[in-house]
Amino acid sequence: MIERDAIYVDGAWVPSGGTGTIEVHGAATEEVVGRVPDGVAADVDRAVAAARAAFPAWSATAPEERAKHLQRIQEGLTARQVELAELIATEVGMPLKLAGMIQVGLPVAQVGNYAEILRHFSFEEEVGNSLVVKEPIGVVGAITPWNYPLNQIVAKVAPALAAGCTVVLKPSEVAPLNAFVLAEVIDEAGVPGGVFNLVCGVGPVVGEAIAAHPDVDMVSFTGSTRAGKRVAELAAATVKKVALELGGKSANVILPDADLDKAVAAGVTNCYLNSGQTCTALTRMLVPRHRLADAERIAAAKAESYRVGDPLAEGTNLGPVISAPQRDRVRAYIEQGIAEGAKLVTGGPDAPEGLERGYFVRPTVFSEVRPDMTIAQEEIFGPVLAIMPYDTEDEAVEIANGTIYGLAGGVWSGDPAHAEQVARRLRTGQVDINGGRFNPLAPFGGYKQSGVGRENGRLGFEEFLETKALQR
Repeated sequence: MIERDAIYVDGAWVPSGGTGTIEVHGAATEEVVGRVPDGVAADVDRAVAAARAAFPAWSATAPEERAKHLQRIQEGLTARQVELAELIATEVGMPLKLAGMIQVGLPVAQVGNYAEILRHFSFEEEVGNSLVVKEPIGVVGAITPWNYPLNQIVAKVAPALAAGCTVVLKPSEVAPLNAFVLAEVIDEAGVPGGVFNLVCGVGPVVGEAIAAHPDVDMVSFTGSTRAGKRVAELAAATVKKVALELGGKSANVILPDADLDKAVAAGVTNCYLNSGQTCTALTRMLVPRHRLADAERIAAAKAESYRVGDPLAEGTNLGPVISAPQRDRVRAYIEQGIAEGAKLVTGGPDAPEGLERGYFVRPTVFSEVRPDMTIAQEEIFGPVLAIMPYDTEDEAVEIANGTIYGLAGGVWSGDPAHAEQVARRLRTGQVDINGGRFNPLAPFGGYKQSGVGRENGRLGFEEFLETKALQR
């Protein structure tokens, strides 16, 4: 049991102004594994005031000095990698080995990436008779999700601090424990008081207070499209900058000349990563109609090969989803797919055998899914794959682009140049060509209702900068 009884404001652990607590449940056991304060709007006021007071000095700190702070943060996180992996595997349910590589390894590397970007970034440019300068935007409110909790925190906090901004963070109340470790690391790294502040609590209270606060200059949010719309609505009252990384319903377009075995197996792996709780998951698999039966067979074999179980146990490669509401939501989508006439190839709404306790969902594959079906349009956020047949390449592109989302996608072809041509037609922020690996230095974000702005790399860093022109 991990008891956290304070929030982090102005360089110190202080009591919350509220009296409530939030219980954190282990995804595999349903047991309470931790408690954190249930923050209130007054906590946000204190944190924002501290961030506002710290901003002038931090923004004036030399870039190299800020880079050194980031390096110390990276070293502190590295020293606690094993602890963090176990913590996130428990909170979120990703198998331990994967959690170590992805949930912890990636954000640790990203802190170092931003230190390097900062060291080589030019904050000034001569344009005619103007000196164009880049300056930190100010106080940043960061509101982060539970599916990749530390990674999404680092994707906001690290570039904001590098840019010279100060931060008020609200981590997800469903998986908040890792954020407290980060706060300890930041404190031990000697980051000045007020530069980073942590206020935990629920979205309708703490999140909304951050988004609406007149002294917050920018809010960066990752979560559902529904919640992102609410953040943008609240932020609009003070015309602050808003960066949103929202939902997805990404299509994996397998062209007729692709290696079907490789493409389908890789597509299932992508769809089921983190039990399907990945905004970029390729949850719609588009295959030529004449290859549909083969795709079903390959996908079923791959799905049925997963060992579902305790994320801390050796050999588990598919853990639970995050919570009881999420488990029930995913199972309801599976039932909806059956009711609307999709072909259930494998899986289903029942609990996996022997796993009645814990938030487990059977790895599920549907086929003969029509574009108008609910499971083809709405983000399920669970291990559920929808295989959709098409007759022509143009139809495949139309289906792929036929949702409100545009976060990610995939294209498979025996001709990489042709795959790239099709990828350029997809209205989405990133496309994996023939299983191309995730690049943490490339810009990440969405088209349409998948978001506004970009994270990661140089463009992610520049999101936290304002531009000023000095005419001479």
